[in-house]
Amino acid sequence: MKSTEELISLRDELKAKGVKYCVGAYVDIHGVPKGKFVPVDHFVHFAEGSELYTGYALDGLGQSPNDDEIASVPDLERGCILPWNREVAFYPADNTFKGEPYEVNTRVALKKVLAEAADMGFGMNLGIECEVYVLRLTPEGRLEVPNDDDNLVKACYDVKRFLDRYTWLDKVSTTINDLGWDLYSLDHEDANSQFEFDFKYADALTMCDRFTFFRMMAKHYASEEGLIATFMPKPFADKTGTGAHFNMSLFDLSTGANLFAREPSEDPRGLGLTELGYQFIAGVLKHGPALCAAFAPTVNSYKRLVRRGLMAYYSWAPVFNSYGRNNRTNALRVPMGGGRVESRNADASCNPYLAGALVLAAGLEGIREGLDPGPAQEDNLYEYTPGQLEAAGIQELPRTLDEAVKAFADDPFVTKVLGQELRDEFITYKAEEWRQYHQTVSQWEVDRYARLF
Repeated sequence: MKSTEELISLRDELKAKGVKYCVGAYVDIHGVPKGKFVPVDHFVHFAEGSELYTGYALDGLGQSPNDDEIASVPDLERGCILPWNREVAFYPADNTFKGEPYEVNTRVALKKVLAEAADMGFGMNLGIECEVYVLRLTPEGRLEVPNDDDNLVKACYDVKRFLDRYTWLDKVSTTINDLGWDLYSLDHEDANSQFEFDFKYADALTMCDRFTFFRMMAKHYASEEGLIATFMPKPFADKTGTGAHFNMSLFDLSTGANLFAREPSEDPRGLGLTELGYQFIAGVLKHGPALCAAFAPTVNSYKRLVRRGLMAYYSWAPVFNSYGRNNRTNALRVPMGGGRVESRNADASCNPYLAGALVLAAGLEGIREGLDPGPAQEDNLYEYTPGQLEAAGIQELPRTLDEAVKAFADDPFVTKVLGQELRDEFITYKAEEWRQYHQTVSQWEVDRYARLF
């Protein structure tokens, strides 16, 4: 905690830069930022957690109308001045309750698991691949590709269609680098008007903060052009979905060394992972169905996790709770050269703090118990029959949000990691989401049944 003198100095620095307001943004159960805006003159009290909130007004913060208020405490080490509005200073924040960390906050949950990893001598590095569609919302409320020329069946890496959206792409890219995130690649993704940004990995907490901020930033710059940036996992049935692949490794807290990395030639399995890395994978696979609810947390997510669906070719999305090397039909992939593990069932709608807490805890369990993930799967699992999958011992991931939430609810590991209250909050909101969806009449049903009988 900074001293009052340090906070006054920081306040004066902000004022000198033209900042007028500050916000300490915590997230709800969905990973959506929430917070009050405070005039910079009140920065010292703001930094000490002056802002109080009625938790019942938000999704998934575990409060009733009769409960005392929760506070937000900004993380002053990870803030920035908004690039598109230099009068606002933005800080990720944690919730507290009566002066103690509020454990129904997912960022607090991630920090708790990171502390457990630190007790074992580990830190976690995380890179999240940021995929996003940039679309037009029609007056009828439908989504459409704004560039009529972006109509290729296979649009991936297309240069012309990339340059057609250059203004938005450049705004986002420039901002990423101005923030110091070190963008190293961007491209037109597999679907029409879908793009991906890849910037350097960071410690897990910082990366989750950045992913949350990225979604807000991408939306803002799209709105400047009269468009929307959507992180809906599957906005079109006949196009690829929007992932947020988690690239994970553990590092030694003393030396910073990557504890998953070794030369493929020195790895008996040839993937370039240490035994610690394989144990981490085994822990994640052990709890794969339950983790899927956090990685893919919406009804729409499970229209992405299909082999093909209504597309003309394979979906690229994982359907199986398995691992391998550059085999994208597995939920977990060890990219070429090894040294990290990629979770491919994570999608762009996830709450990164919740998903990060659970996947790290699962990996740590695998390490504590010395688990073995078995052989890597190298075949195209999309082409396997149910009999072949059973013979290989390969488990399918949940097919619906309902299945995923039931797996989440049935795994005692979830309660152990999150605590009863946060676990129950997630189940309550996601079960209700499924109920409402399942009782809604869709346009597909009208088109198919209204005149059929």
